[in-house]
Amino acid sequence: LQNQPQNESYNKLIYIMSNKIYNLLAASVICAAASAQSLNSAYFMDGFTYRHQLNPAFASERNYVGFPVLSNINVGTQGNVGLANFLYPYNNQLTTFMHESVDTKSFLDGLKGRNKVNANVNLTFFSGGFQAWGGFNTIDLNLRSNTNLTLPYELFEFMKAGQTSANTVYDMETIGMRTNNYIELAMGHSRQLTEKLRVGAKMKFLFGGANAHLRIDDMKVVMSEDKWVVEGNGKLDASVAGLVVPTNGENGKELDNPKKDVVDYDNIDFNTDNAGLSGFAMAFDFGATYKLRDDITLSASVLDFGFISWKNTITAATSNEPWEFDGFHEIAIKSDMGSDDPNSIDTQADKLVDELEGFTNLYRTGVDGKKAKMLGATLNIGAEYIFPYYDRLKFGFLSSTRIQGAYTWSEGRISANVVPLKWFEANVNYALSSFGSSFGWLLNFHGKGASFFIGSDYTIGKVNTQFIPLNNMNANVSLGFNITFGSKHKPIYKCVQVNSL
Repeated sequence: LQNQPQNESYNKLIYIMSNKIYNLLAASVICAAASAQSLNSAYFMDGFTYRHQLNPAFASERNYVGFPVLSNINVGTQGNVGLANFLYPYNNQLTTFMHESVDTKSFLDGLKGRNKVNANVNLTFFSGGFQAWGGFNTIDLNLRSNTNLTLPYELFEFMKAGQTSANTVYDMETIGMRTNNYIELAMGHSRQLTEKLRVGAKMKFLFGGANAHLRIDDMKVVMSEDKWVVEGNGKLDASVAGLVVPTNGENGKELDNPKKDVVDYDNIDFNTDNAGLSGFAMAFDFGATYKLRDDITLSASVLDFGFISWKNTITAATSNEPWEFDGFHEIAIKSDMGSDDPNSIDTQADKLVDELEGFTNLYRTGVDGKKAKMLGATLNIGAEYIFPYYDRLKFGFLSSTRIQGAYTWSEGRISANVVPLKWFEANVNYALSSFGSSFGWLLNFHGKGASFFIGSDYTIGKVNTQFIPLNNMNANVSLGFNITFGSKHKPIYKCVQVNSL
């Protein structure tokens, strides 16, 4: 592209691709809420009412009834990047990383190979627990969501650095966003099998609200001296009752290929008259604890093992045809036709825009289909040790792994838990995870008649004026109020003695 306005064409290319990726993500997240996660800081706290959400073998120390809506609220975010990675100070204001004042190396050095962000909400509408039938029983009605975003390093390198050599290649393995939103009715039972072993399980009925998944796989940009080539495969499926995804064909516009309906991003809407459930399924939790010694207890659980069958599914995909740009040709500097001249820089730039938009367009491939999707299962493994010189102090290690394909993450958390009073316990903990390091804490008041807790897995660090974390997206708060009754429960198990002949 020698002696041709490369900067102008490159800027147009970047702007169009960035805008299209934004549109794809916005289209798939339109009904997203957040990702559901329980409070890991509470895993080793015996008096925590909702410990059974982390391991169904755990039992609350007393019977309880949750205060409607306020019984268990968990709100937060996770991420290995933050706003400070993308916004920079400039003339007493903020500018994006694309500004020329931002050093390319400094910006790229702050990114990860896979840049991930989750948003977290777990809201309990109603919950109750009681001792009966030889064990402890629970029932919960929860709002659950799971929204994840993953963007590769190479995407931002391409946007910021551009062509750096005679032949520059960017391989972007996966650009993705998924959201899973549903209501969960869970019924659990745990019991003591032996003096050392306790087991538990939950059966969950899931009522789907909204699901969407966008993936752009194997995206590749080749920038050589004589041409640029962009290729990639994008897919989107969305299951939302009432979601209206119009196409240019439906709006009466002519298409280059009448067999393909181009998704019209600007007119995506939601029809409340057709709102309702979009899926139904079942899932299970399994858990166990084993007292290895009087001072050491091991535990493990598998949560959300199951799937949802979604209906009203709309699917769309890119054309999967590569796009090439070999520069502007025979530019008309002066012409009696002005900007209408087919060789003018404006006309050729507009053609560039049209061609690239055709490459990034999503074409609807199906409507009202059904699709079954696995939930993101979570594996917890814990070990607890009671301090020998002060039995009200114990230490714990919890390993948590969420298994969800490209959105999988893992965490290791160590904690110190102290019970200075029968009705009060406190916890401090530290975690290393796929999203970096974090400090957590929890205060739990659990007397007879009422219980209240407040804590955080990810204590908020430096924030902006809107209280959005700057250095990474690890931040959350959890609190709840419950009514308790009855005496504290003791382990119940039956021992059968076999006499020898």
